[in-house]
Amino acid sequence: MHTPTLSSPHHQRLLGAAMLWLLGGGALLLTTVVPPRTELLGWTPAFWLIGAPLAVLLVLEPALPRRLLALCRLRRRAPHSAIWH
Repeated sequence: MHTPTLSSPHHQRLLGAAMLWLLGGGALLLTTVVPPRTELLGWTPAFWLIGAPLAVLLVLEPALPRRLLALCRLRRRAPHSAIWH
């Protein structure tokens, strides 16, 4: 089985499309153009606009949550220098 690498153009396009899908869906939900839940569809709009692109991102980049968590930890541990000394 072939594992795609980040240098693969196909992998980059899929990753970009999933991120654009997530950003667009988040914007639609935040601006309330599309409600997250409806009586007819239930939570389906929220799933297709947020849940599905997140699942695609996790399939394409399974280590992404670990890297983001490590980045957050590094930022917290970084010493904040004073504006003046």
